[in-house]
Amino acid sequence: MTGEWAIQELAKAAGTTSRTLRHYGELGLLEPSRIGANGYRYYDQSSLVRLQRILLLRELGLGLPVIAEVLAGDQDTTAALRTHLELLRQQQDRIARQIDSVSTTLHKTERGEPLMAAEVFDGFDHTQYRDEVTERWGKQAYESGDRWWRSLTEADKKSFQQTQLDIAADFGRAYATALPAESLEVQSIVERHRTWLGAGTQGKPVTNEYLLALGEMYVADPRFRKNYDVHGDGTADYILEAFRAYAAAHPA
Repeated sequence: MTGEWAIQELAKAAGTTSRTLRHYGELGLLEPSRIGANGYRYYDQSSLVRLQRILLLRELGLGLPVIAEVLAGDQDTTAALRTHLELLRQQQDRIARQIDSVSTTLHKTERGEPLMAAEVFDGFDHTQYRDEVTERWGKQAYESGDRWWRSLTEADKKSFQQTQLDIAADFGRAYATALPAESLEVQSIVERHRTWLGAGTQGKPVTNEYLLALGEMYVADPRFRKNYDVHGDGTADYILEAFRAYAAAHPA
């Protein structure tokens, strides 16, 4: 079987259903390359590539309307595939770090050895930003945040760290798929980020000034930038652009 696939064959190869493929066709996401005299839908090699991209974007958490926008905006299939490959590699790196961390925890627990927080968590070391926080928002702001962090349980710290990693990954995916910084999808990530920041301010409002100052630091300070520009790809600049769009849409 080469060159052309019937809808049932393509669905089986992709691990999906004919109904799903027909639904994609109705949405304009995946049109058949031809429809036979028997009414059957047939798909060529370009359809395979397009379906692969749809399934990848679905796995990255994008909805079908957003996927339609992404595919409509792509002019270079090869470049788009490279982008998808890079996203998968980022996920692979992240999962590998999590596997190493859990393996270390498991082995040490089985042997009755003491655990080290640096080994258990892929770390959020808040103390490394002491000078920046103190300079911009005062000594009291840093000390308040420090007391809050030390008051958390290890589970709470892990949850807080994981939330930041998830937000960073979502920003990276949005940037890689060329979603406009002012789009609803990206602005919802900004709102999640703002809420995450609010947890560390103990109920004090995260002002636009505060948000934009952090965005500037994400871009200007290599220690911040590396948290978002995992591969030096410009995501930090994209986040700052999204912060600015958020501030413009939510004036104080």
